[in-house]
Amino acid sequence: MKDLQELPKLGDSISYLYLEHAIIEQDDLSIVAIRKDGRIPIPVAATTCLLLGPGTSITHAAIRTIGENGCMVIWCGEKATRFYASGMGETRSAKNLLRQAQCCMDEEKHMQVVRRMYALRFPGIDTSGMTLRQVRGMEGIRVRKTYELFGKTTGVKWKKRTYKTDSWEASDTINQALSEANAMLYGVCHAAIVSMGFSPGLGFIHTGKQLSFVYDIADLYKTETTIPAAFEAVAKGGDVHKELRSLCRKYFGTARLMERIPRDLAELFDGIEGGVNALAAGTLWSEEGELDGGKNYGGGA
Repeated sequence: MKDLQELPKLGDSISYLYLEHAIIEQDDLSIVAIRKDGRIPIPVAATTCLLLGPGTSITHAAIRTIGENGCMVIWCGEKATRFYASGMGETRSAKNLLRQAQCCMDEEKHMQVVRRMYALRFPGIDTSGMTLRQVRGMEGIRVRKTYELFGKTTGVKWKKRTYKTDSWEASDTINQALSEANAMLYGVCHAAIVSMGFSPGLGFIHTGKQLSFVYDIADLYKTETTIPAAFEAVAKGGDVHKELRSLCRKYFGTARLMERIPRDLAELFDGIEGGVNALAAGTLWSEEGELDGGKNYGGGA
């Protein structure tokens, strides 16, 4: 019997699958996508995130099977360029959520997590003596130089990172490709975050949005995944969307994201002084201490 209170292992999972214009239904103990060109089995037990684009219909039985196998479902726009809604992750434990919330709301702990996020981007560089503004400036320079580097090496004309969420066509091809690649990375990070019992909305660098923590985590990996994938896809020409999805999967695999995201998430909060001691799942909080759940405390029989 699977214990839903335990955290799932993501290391051996496929990063994501994107589907559009298909009917998805249960097929024995798995699910299948039905399209004009045939039936496509979907290995949800080995998939971290299933992205459903326009023209997809899914049955209740298929959703149940997906949920039982711990696969995140995200309903998105065409070519995975919009986020509309998502399902739930696999874990039922609130331990990591409580720790995240405590660190998010405590100014000193919040800063510790922020510094750890930047430290992950600059391995081997001691940033402890720098102000947050200095570290943020270093990150800005690093990202800008990454854009310029891949622009030169791929021959793709690069001006600057610019996009408008309400005017997709106003962006040039490379900026559209970057946004599309980032949307896929957000899906993967979102799936990992909720699968480990964290909240996607309690961010540390980004704040105030439902996916703030997703943006925080995704930023750790963009320079080695979505940026090179986007420039390479545009440089190859042809069907940029199809090429981009293939390249993202390749770069996500090369970066070993399914192993690194859970490890990095744990490292961000590990050992922070005054960490929360979460109650066991199913227990009740009391000023007198931990109480067993599933019991009537009204007295009598």
